[in-house]
Amino acid sequence: MNTFVDQIKIEAHAGKGGNGMVSFRREKYVPNGGPSGGDGGHGGNIVLKVDEGLRTLMDFRYHRIFKAKNGGNGMSKQMTGPSAEDTVISVPQGTTVRDLDTGKIIGDLVENGQTLVVAKGGRGGRGNIHFASAKNPAPEIAENGEPGEDRYLELELKMLADVGLVGFPSVGKSTLLSVVTGAKPKIAAYEFTTLVPNLGMVLLPDGRDFAMADMPGLIEGASKGVGLGLKFLRHIERTRVLLHLVDMSSDDPKQAIERFKKINHELANYDPELLKRPQIVVATKMDLPNAEKNLAAFKQDLAADKTLAKQPEIFQISAVTHQGVQQLMQLTADLLDKTPAFDSESHDEQLEAVYKAEAPEKDQSAFTISRDEDGTWVLGGEKLLRLFKMTDLTHEESQLRFARQLRHMGVDEALRAKGIQDGDTVRIDKFVFEFVQ
Repeated sequence: MNTFVDQIKIEAHAGKGGNGMVSFRREKYVPNGGPSGGDGGHGGNIVLKVDEGLRTLMDFRYHRIFKAKNGGNGMSKQMTGPSAEDTVISVPQGTTVRDLDTGKIIGDLVENGQTLVVAKGGRGGRGNIHFASAKNPAPEIAENGEPGEDRYLELELKMLADVGLVGFPSVGKSTLLSVVTGAKPKIAAYEFTTLVPNLGMVLLPDGRDFAMADMPGLIEGASKGVGLGLKFLRHIERTRVLLHLVDMSSDDPKQAIERFKKINHELANYDPELLKRPQIVVATKMDLPNAEKNLAAFKQDLAADKTLAKQPEIFQISAVTHQGVQQLMQLTADLLDKTPAFDSESHDEQLEAVYKAEAPEKDQSAFTISRDEDGTWVLGGEKLLRLFKMTDLTHEESQLRFARQLRHMGVDEALRAKGIQDGDTVRIDKFVFEFVQ
């Protein structure tokens, strides 16, 4: 069964802050003790944390909704309620996090132990000690806890390999990986044996090492989603050096150059930056009868190609007989030493622009007004609903405070402008009341 998962959607629901308390000191020998209601505790955050032991997003297939705990309510004697612990979720290195509502990339998790808060817990509501004043020394006002953030996210895994093996299916990528690393990819004499990326570490005698990934085979149209193309291309984005494997065993001497050009065409279609990466052309299966003749024809065709900015280096190997393999790894390590670490920021900015263009517009207004079929006026909007949820409707003073907040926001004026009449019904969430001028 294929258990590699590299893209998943999840829900993250942070914890609500604890409610503030309405309380008064009632102690012997302390007349007029005054308000003593404490604040609520902070709600728990949802945090993603990189775990280098993970290689896939497989765990998220069975657990996609994450909820943090709420903060504790405030207590008497000015005691603050306990804050909730954060909910920490482990993700593999190379995980990109995108907000599905805005299309914005909110984090790129690449370092072991790196953390990202994806949904913030609500702050605790204030107790009545904060609302005392000269005019109202004994207020019956306290805030409910602030709601925690609800985020709908897409996690996308892009493998962190220094070197990526590219080429048509069955050119020998998996065989080469199995020879130079401890990885054990599936190998067979038919196309698309590799359905998921395989990652292995190459250790050289001089002490140098690097990560190498064998990607699913690329075919014409891959940049548009044909075959396994997009799966492959997502993971090649972060590699610093490409080894472009070309099969030299065909009966058709023109096949090698045609396939070489098609692969580069797909890379350019997906992201033109990929062709700027250092690339070594690896002539494979050189132990087979037609290989030498095909390699000579390939070199001739490559030299005649005027579209290439510069002629790539060609290195010939046979992974089966191990001919040239160790020298290729040394050459690759030398090239890595001269190649700076890949900066993904510019690429993520391009992706962000695309995602933002596709994302639905989010209503940023403080409040909205609409009307139900039965004539009820419905108030909404992010800021208004947040204030509503933080209002303790069990106390009349809190209700009056909320009414003043709406008036200051301009809600009353806007309702009148839309034609509301005395006695009309108004609804906020599930709370219904009568409008009075």
